Amino acid sequence: MPVPTSGTSDDTNPPAPPPPVIAGLLLAAGGGRRLGGRPKALLTHRGRPLVEHGARALREGGCGPVHVVLGAAAREVRGRAELPGYVLVDNPRWAEGMGSSLRAGLASLAGTDAEAVVVLLVDQPGIGAAAVARVVGAYRTPDSLVAASYDGKRGHPVLFGARRWAEISADAEGDRGARAYLRVHENEIVRVECGDVARAYDIDTEEDLSHLE
Repeated sequence: MPVPTSGTSDDTNPPAPPPPVIAGLLLAAGGGRRLGGRPKALLTHRGRPLVEHGARALREGGCGPVHVVLGAAAREVRGRAELPGYVLVDNPRWAEGMGSSLRAGLASLAGTDAEAVVVLLVDQPGIGAAAVARVVGAYRTPDSLVAASYDGKRGHPVLFGARRWAEISADAEGDRGARAYLRVHENEIVRVECGDVARAYDIDTEEDLSHLE
């Protein structure tokens, strides 16, 4: 006599949960005041504008979607840079400093499925996909706070869990971006050493242009 079954099998495993959505945010709005008014997004590195390098580093490092905040010469950036598949965010208040661009970028991600965002600066072409991937890999929850470290010194990229975005936006003013927030929450930051895969120099002055290839 056949034995009735419940229609289920012990060999059936529940499907694995989908991976978390980690967005990327490239801040590329600066006007390059100390560079004679040359927008940093359009500085050439390895034959292409810096904005392309930063956006690609985020995408290849595991971020998606990737939002790019534009400001100075935004129309020229859109015309010269090849940025297919990226979300371009205009910041009309870019001259107020990095804080306004961080706020604009986080606002553009509100309502998406992103559980966290990795923030990268356009003027750091020495930081590529390998460093981004390490920071992404340290994500745990929407409360996560992660930063790349270079020989023990905190730097970029930085990951902000989505539950922190409102407080970060409220605190982002002038050129300080999220510096004040990170200082207050220093003990909560997970540091990921990236000095072996990236170089954390900035392109701020004429002398710094020697880093570009």
